[in-house]
Amino acid sequence: MTVRKTALCLVALALLGMGTASAAGPAKQPRSELDRVLARGEVKVCSTGDYRPFTYRDPATGQWSGIDIDMAGDLAQRLGVRLKLVPTTWKTLVDDLGRTCDLSMGGISITLDRAKRAFYTEPYVRDGKTPITRCENAERFQTLEQIDQPGVRAIVNPGGTNEQFADANLKQATIVRHPDNNTIFTEIIEGRADLMITDAVETRWQAKEHPELCSVHPDQPFTFAEKAYLLPRGDVVFQEWVDQWLNLARHDGTYDRFAAAWIG
Repeated sequence: MTVRKTALCLVALALLGMGTASAAGPAKQPRSELDRVLARGEVKVCSTGDYRPFTYRDPATGQWSGIDIDMAGDLAQRLGVRLKLVPTTWKTLVDDLGRTCDLSMGGISITLDRAKRAFYTEPYVRDGKTPITRCENAERFQTLEQIDQPGVRAIVNPGGTNEQFADANLKQATIVRHPDNNTIFTEIIEGRADLMITDAVETRWQAKEHPELCSVHPDQPFTFAEKAYLLPRGDVVFQEWVDQWLNLARHDGTYDRFAAAWIG
């Protein structure tokens, strides 16, 4: 076969391939979680249920409450679907996305580690780590240097950013790991721990609920952090819709109304 004939054959094959592709039509885009939620008529939201004022699940009744529980209800209403709340833990939060739930809500801090495995919405709260302790000890625990001393007992809930912060910054103090975030502040009140370093918004809520406890400089926390909702990695369509909903809720008074009921 001559060079000219070979070239003509190659052109013909290319044209044939183009025609076949055209006849088959454009490749179908994978369905978004948004499409599946709408088809199902139900949105499944994972939450830990142990982080007031954002999320709380009463262990006796199973009843849910909190700012982000109210927000989840608003999200479902604006989607026009039912809301199903699914219990999760801080350790399994990312793994449960797309497996048992469509998104996760409940005071979730933005971290680079989580961002490797999932998408975040735009942030809706700016926060940071600060101490909470019995009020008579508030002056003792103003700085990390004061806290990181032999004999000081800093309590943490395993699996989240509080534990990560304590492990990274406390080398001499004793870190007490308490598995139940719903009862962890009772440990401080009853003297079995000296303090906890957690998100400033949580310290404000707990100090409001327990007059024995004082939030230490919540307006000047040790760290900078933001909170957002967690979505399956790669699903830009679903992320875009949730971002637009959140933007509207933050500017039409919806979020402020829910938050005011908890933190004023």
